[in-house]
Amino acid sequence: MRTHPLRRIVLSAAATVTGVVLLLSLKPHAQHQSVAQQNPNQGPSPTAAGSAPSASAGSTSGGVRTVDGDTIQTRFGPVQVRITLTGSKITAVTVLQVPDENGRDQEVAEFSVPQLTQEALDAQSAGIDTVSGATYTSEGYIRSLQSALDRSGG
Repeated sequence: MRTHPLRRIVLSAAATVTGVVLLLSLKPHAQHQSVAQQNPNQGPSPTAAGSAPSASAGSTSGGVRTVDGDTIQTRFGPVQVRITLTGSKITAVTVLQVPDENGRDQEVAEFSVPQLTQEALDAQSAGIDTVSGATYTSEGYIRSLQSALDRSGG
């Protein structure tokens, strides 16, 4: 059976246009600093707009203390977390900064942050998987979490 050349041309053009539209929909977002995001099981957390990494005073053998991770610049904006430790156990992870410039950034944060937080609490380390569809946010979260853990001495 012989196909018509015009039909192949139309199909090729349609495939090319579809590919270009898909590529253009993946354009990078502008960077923006967010308000605090938090673990849904916690109360309000303070906003840390560009805060310097810090650790509160407390005993390493049983006291409760908080440690801020580094602010990690990602393709879509900064990511920073704060961990709360009781002794050497991570009891909470609070997101201080996450990209939120537009609706897509907010959507990514809403579905990825709770997953990342639960994984960090379960693993008690930064050795967690990235969330599919939120690779840059996940990598920033993991790097900031690791820096907080390094700073905590645990």
